[in-house]
Amino acid sequence: MRFAVYQVSRRGGRERNEDRMGYCYTRDAGLFALADGMGGHPEGDVAAQLALQTLAALFQREAKPKLADPLKFINDACITAHHQLIRYASEKGLLDTPRTTVVACLLQGSAAYWAHCGDSRLYLMRGPKLVARTRDHSYTELQEAMSSVVPMNERFNRNVLFTCLGSPGKPVIDTAGPFALQPGDRVMLCSDGLWSALPDDEIAGVMGRRPVSDAMPELVERALRVAGARSDNVTVLGVEWEADELDDTSGAVSTQSLGDDVFASTIQASLAAEGGPPDELDDAEIERSIREINEAIKRSSQKRS
Repeated sequence: MRFAVYQVSRRGGRERNEDRMGYCYTRDAGLFALADGMGGHPEGDVAAQLALQTLAALFQREAKPKLADPLKFINDACITAHHQLIRYASEKGLLDTPRTTVVACLLQGSAAYWAHCGDSRLYLMRGPKLVARTRDHSYTELQEAMSSVVPMNERFNRNVLFTCLGSPGKPVIDTAGPFALQPGDRVMLCSDGLWSALPDDEIAGVMGRRPVSDAMPELVERALRVAGARSDNVTVLGVEWEADELDDTSGAVSTQSLGDDVFASTIQASLAAEGGPPDELDDAEIERSIREINEAIKRSSQKRS
């Protein structure tokens, strides 16, 4: 398995960055995930982090070195993350449960599988063409989908979601796959801070003509400029499948030489020393951490080549 990956997160105009993203992989499978902690509820950053580390822990346990049923795994992992948030709130005695959106993509064999809950999105590009995009679990998107069948006059705020992880009821998890991949196909996971500022055709245009190491930061900067001082957190994670020029691609990874039990991850293993929320990260700290990860992966791939 070979892929190029790039991830970046910016705080925008918010006091805190409650987005989290990361990826992990074995020789035969890779998991890429992004979560956006929800405002209006406590500890959104904790919710996003708990969701990702739950997915990563389950992936490490089950991918030996591949998953028996990728689609079932990704659905069950999201449900388990939901229960972890409920448990966390109960243990902490919180009056409300931390909540988060999540979108996750599994690459295994030559296929992609994905799941999402909320309005963090997945975009899949083949050359210049947008071939797949997740549909938000929002009343706005639901109205648009039903408008041709049932007339609806009232329009809801786009931020109103009807499901998320940590909600009182069972979350809605939409899954898709397997989707057969071709070399050069690109997948992007993003929070709503990106897609709310940029239309799909602009996102697809940038993704379709630039390598992920250039396209991801370019999209983030465009979104920040458009949204201005009131920008939401903007987070993206981009993956190019079977990149042709592996050695020259920032964040390039080849797993071919990994052993059966080798597991690598950029997802933080725990929240904090005593189980509390993670330290607040400013833009510089987030970008430095991401840069160090990308540089370490690049050095590793060069040594193996």
